[in-house]
Amino acid sequence: MNKTAVIQSVKDAETRIRPFLRETYLEFSPFYSELGACKTYFKCENLQHTGSFKVRGALNKILSLSDAERERGVVAASTGNHGAAVAFALKQVAALGLVFVPEDAVAAKLENIGRLGAEVRIHGKDCVETERHARQYARAQQMTYISPYNDPQVIGGQGTVGVELARQHDSLDAVFVSVGGGGLIAGVTAYLKSVWPKVEIIGCSPENSQVMVQSIRAGEILDLPSLPTLSDGTAGGIEKDSITFQLCQDMVDSFVTVKEEEITASLRQFMQVQHMMLEGAAAVAIAAFAKERQRFTGKHVAIVLCGANISLKTLKGVL
Repeated sequence: MNKTAVIQSVKDAETRIRPFLRETYLEFSPFYSELGACKTYFKCENLQHTGSFKVRGALNKILSLSDAERERGVVAASTGNHGAAVAFALKQVAALGLVFVPEDAVAAKLENIGRLGAEVRIHGKDCVETERHARQYARAQQMTYISPYNDPQVIGGQGTVGVELARQHDSLDAVFVSVGGGGLIAGVTAYLKSVWPKVEIIGCSPENSQVMVQSIRAGEILDLPSLPTLSDGTAGGIEKDSITFQLCQDMVDSFVTVKEEEITASLRQFMQVQHMMLEGAAAVAIAAFAKERQRFTGKHVAIVLCGANISLKTLKGVL
């Protein structure tokens, strides 16, 4: 999949999913603008349906399926947010699906999936193992597998965040995006660079789980372990054939990694001054901005808040 194909997929997705989607705020932040000596905005995907940007890709994929494919059902693998997004999308078309999750998935995110009506099954110790099993199950049952990131329609759906950014601002100089499998940053980067060629896209990862970052540096997808991280939404490996790898390698301008204490501090600070719920993966992008802010003096910067799904236990630990 090349950049041109991604841009077209994003445009198609924008038309397809708009009736089901919430256009999230691009909120100007006086506090973070002063912190960075720049105009700083938050793209509030933490306020999206299901509390995450993931609903965009899941909606686009499921709405792209034929009636026969929907009738046979879909299968997904998820640490939580993608599963909830798939469940939400299935509910819009009155279809059924099954979501496999790894053993260490956050309880609050599993409850979110269940409330939306999808069946949840636990399998595997990490994301890659769970995804592998889900794909095998889908093939055996002749169901459609919906990847969290490794799918053109999913990437196109996630890229509609970029469509909204381009509607909501005349010209951003930089956008910070958290990176796990790379679906969000691939879609957003391709679209935004088609309308703002000079925009800088910064990929943000926790030091404890930076598979995409290290893979790009090595020039190939690596099989690396992930240490525990508050950013569970970006944790885990990347499929060996993932189309997001080449897209991120070709288009993303730079990558920043942040320590766990930086993520925690950014999460606590954001909730105190912005008065909104946030999850660890979103705080990664804020922490990366805080780390890099001196480069953007006088510029217009957006930080994508990818989600808000954090467990009460984790939140208590942060506070």
